[in-house]
This record gives sequence, C-alpha cells and structure tokens, in this order.
Amino acid sequence: MGLVNARRARADRILDTAKDLLLRWGYRRIRIDEVAKRSGVGKGTVYLHWRTREQLLSAVGTRETAEMVDAVVAAIRADPLQVMPHRLMRRVFMEAMHRPVLRAIYTQDTDTMDALVADSSQKAMGGANFAGWREYLSILDEHGLLGEGLTAQDVHYPLTASVFGFFAAEPMLPDELGLSLDEKADQLANMLRRAFEPTRPPATKRVHAAADKVSALYERLADEFRTLTYGGDHDDSKR
Repeated sequence: MGLVNARRARADRILDTAKDLLLRWGYRRIRIDEVAKRSGVGKGTVYLHWRTREQLLSAVGTRETAEMVDAVVAAIRADPLQVMPHRLMRRVFMEAMHRPVLRAIYTQDTDTMDALVADSSQKAMGGANFAGWREYLSILDEHGLLGEGLTAQDVHYPLTASVFGFFAAEPMLPDELGLSLDEKADQLANMLRRAFEPTRPPATKRVHAAADKVSALYERLADEFRTLTYGGDHDDSKR
C-alpha cells in the first residue's frame, strides 16, 4: 500500500470512529484522545490529519457529503432524466435522510451536531454546495429544462427554500402526520415539478446534454468535498 493510500486508510478509520461517537454521544462529549484510542492511533496522529476537533468532526460531514454526491452522479449516469429538479432533489432528500450525519446537519439536529452546524468549519462546505447549486440551475436554464419564462436567477431562491424547508420541517412534524420518508420525498418531487419545470416533457437530446454537464459538475463537487475531508491526501482512484 502506498503512502497516500495508507494515510487515507488511517484517516478513514479515524473518521469511522468519530462518526460512531458523534451519533452515539453527540458533539459535546467527543474528545480527540477518545477518538484516537478507539481508532488504535496516538492522539498526535489524529492531529496530523486535522488540526482541531472541529475540523475532524466537519470532515465526518464532508466525507458523507462526497459519498452522497457520488450516489447522485451514479443515478444521473444510469438515467439522464434524474437531472430534472424534481428527480434530483428527491434523490438528494432520500440520500441525506438515510445518512445519519447528513440528516443531523440538514435538519439542524443540535442534540447530535450542537455547535458544529453553525461552526466556521462548515463554511467551506456550504460555499461548495452553493456554487454547485447555482451552476446546476444555470445548466438547466441553458438547456431549457426550467418552466416557461423562468430563469436560473428566478428559481434560485424559491427552489432552494422549498428543498431546505422539507429538511427544516422534520423536527417539527407530529407523529400523527403518518407520512413515510418515501411519501415526503414524493410530495417534494411533485411540488418541484409543478412549480419549476416545463409542462411538457423536454426533448431527450436536451436532457442528455444537461445530464452530461451536471454529472461532470457533481464529480468535481464530490472531489472538492474529498479535498475538504482529507486535504492533499485524497486519492481519486477511491471514487
């Protein structure tokens, strides 16, 4: 195993431990020495990868985000229609809600994430998300995949608010609502399709052209998240 791969494997082992403790104990109780002990490394070794506890725990989130984006890319490659907002956001919603760390971040679960959800270490992750989202909408606009008369600028805020509203509502929903995760995702998809997409199915050629560009965009975005996670140690062959 090469040096980079060995460092990557060690980093992943540490991140696996940190993730487990984060979900079991919550943000406040985690200490670097405990993560190191359970990972089978010295405390100083953890600091070779991440300078602070906050950076380590942020890396848990960025690694999981990279994995989610990889899943989105695979879905678009398999079915170009996944590039449409209602399909793409349905998948993102389902992927995030099935990944406990991302679920905690997106639903602002302070019992688990506490100050990390608002920590400065999350700003780079948020910036990458914002830039990628804006470029995605521009691609849809370029290929005529938004509703009649709508531009990327027109839909940026309302579409963003609509999607994040579904995450934000989770902690406040009563059990009596009785909706499964799939049903919530379906309702999100239906709302986005009606509000932001053409009334007629777009031409296959336009969908495929947009899908190619969006796949490339999200592959770059996943790599950015891996860089945020591992720094210069990430290995593209791991994708």
